[in-house]
Amino acid sequence: MKNWPVQDAKARFSELLDTCLKDGPQIVTKRGAEAAVLAPIAEWRRLQQCARPSLKELLLAPVPRGDLVLPKRGRRRRRKPTEIT
Repeated sequence: MKNWPVQDAKARFSELLDTCLKDGPQIVTKRGAEAAVLAPIAEWRRLQQCARPSLKELLLAPVPRGDLVLPKRGRRRRRKPTEIT
């Protein structure tokens, strides 16, 4: 992967895009620090698919994802059902 300073990436975007499509992801730096990556769309979609679990994986997971707050039951008094006549 080649590093591209943001000024070069802006000035030579077509070249950056062609290099990305030919050689793979390219890193864009801002003030010497890595800031972004330009990746081919196929690679991006592959990464997105790997990061997203399927419904089956979520349901079969040993640990729940997220915090689901369930209210305590039995704290309120309930009315007795009325008879239907």
